[in-house]
Amino acid sequence: MEQYALDAIEAVTTRKPEVYDTISVDPITPLTGAEISGIDLSQELTPGQVDELRRAFLAHHVLVFRDQTMTPEDHKRLAGHFGELHPVAAPAEGADPYVLEISTTKESRAVAGNGWHADGTADEEPSLGSMLHILRVPEGGSGGDTLFANMYLAYELLSPAMKEFLGGLTAVHDGILPWQGQTPPADYVVPVTEHPVVVRHPETGRKLLFVNGAYTSHIPQLTRGESRAVLDMLFDHIARTPLLNCRVRWAPGTLVFWDNRCLQHHATWDYYPQTRYGRRVAIKGHRPQA
Repeated sequence: MEQYALDAIEAVTTRKPEVYDTISVDPITPLTGAEISGIDLSQELTPGQVDELRRAFLAHHVLVFRDQTMTPEDHKRLAGHFGELHPVAAPAEGADPYVLEISTTKESRAVAGNGWHADGTADEEPSLGSMLHILRVPEGGSGGDTLFANMYLAYELLSPAMKEFLGGLTAVHDGILPWQGQTPPADYVVPVTEHPVVVRHPETGRKLLFVNGAYTSHIPQLTRGESRAVLDMLFDHIARTPLLNCRVRWAPGTLVFWDNRCLQHHATWDYYPQTRYGRRVAIKGHRPQA
């Protein structure tokens, strides 16, 4: 591994660890993810608990809570501590506009999130993050793991020359791309937005890579061939660098809260024809800035 990559990793792993009084935080890997215990998310949280969850969220990017029994109202109240709720893009008639039901059965022919992506990056203001509460897992408890990839680290592992090259580029994110082979809802207004290829996290100020295979169509400053080559290289970098990843294995009652601004995720569909069910609430974000 190149020295600049080692330096980037060391800068993260040697930081002074956060101290928590109201929760326990157990890292999943040295770089990404943590399991949180000692808290009941169905209850109203104290200001101290919210503050510590926010610090853990910024430090670890994806938080995993086990054995949580929550109603949709509990779920929305919890998410509301971190920002205004992000509405579901095309809610079913009569459904809660802020609660997306995630259901996979033997009749399913596609699964949301089965590929590396960040949520809704074709929107002008992609979500800050999501909280997914899984209530039913595949029979036997195996399959359906979600992988998360750290986009801070994806950027930091690039060579200095590549960072400089990407720093002046933008990319077009097209909301129709994830629907290829499927029919979007009739009332779905397809978003298309141009974002910088490299952005800064609005709270940490750290640079990160902001392109993904689900939504990013091309880099307008390059020829089509050049754009395809650069994007394919970056997508391959994200998919084939295990150091970027942490893996979450679901169990009934698990809630996962991830930072959509600095992570990509991949929901593996390896449990067909078994079923899985959960509910997701998202939080509004802001337009990414270079």
